[in-house]
Amino acid sequence: MEYKSPVYNIVAVPVEKIVPNTYNPNAVAPPEMKLLYESIKSDGYTMPIVCYYAKSKDIYIIVDGFHRYRVMIEHTDIYEREGGMLPVSVINKSLDQRMASTIRHNRARGSHSVDLMSNIVKELHELGRSDNWISKHLGMDKDEILRLKQITGLATLFKDINFGKAWRPIEEEYTSDPN
Repeated sequence: MEYKSPVYNIVAVPVEKIVPNTYNPNAVAPPEMKLLYESIKSDGYTMPIVCYYAKSKDIYIIVDGFHRYRVMIEHTDIYEREGGMLPVSVINKSLDQRMASTIRHNRARGSHSVDLMSNIVKELHELGRSDNWISKHLGMDKDEILRLKQITGLATLFKDINFGKAWRPIEEEYTSDPN
């Protein structure tokens, strides 16, 4: 029999039948949760929730996608738009294997390269996007945008910023005698 990945069998499941697992160590900070909400609001659910189906209880236990699940249960607009249904990819694995899958999913996401992120900010700026636009759509605060702009070292990224007058330190005469 030919193997078929679970992603080819996505099912729409009522969110009320989905429950979190008890072992996920992943946490998402409030700014990233807000960005995830904005992403789902703008793009819809583009990735399914990965679940194990517990037939005896008729529930789906989350293996990966808890925060996407949270967006639906915490935001009425998303719940209503989606009709209370979440896309689910079902895996049939033992608890130990599900735990391992959860960790693999979490760790496989990786992290963003600072250099690549600074280039994205640079390109968005060159396309005419403001810091406010970048902040809203990429979930960055103003300080993060400023730091990423500084990395590129391009003066054009700072053309719209008003800088104060530079200060000059007062030079004191120093003697070898500290008194």
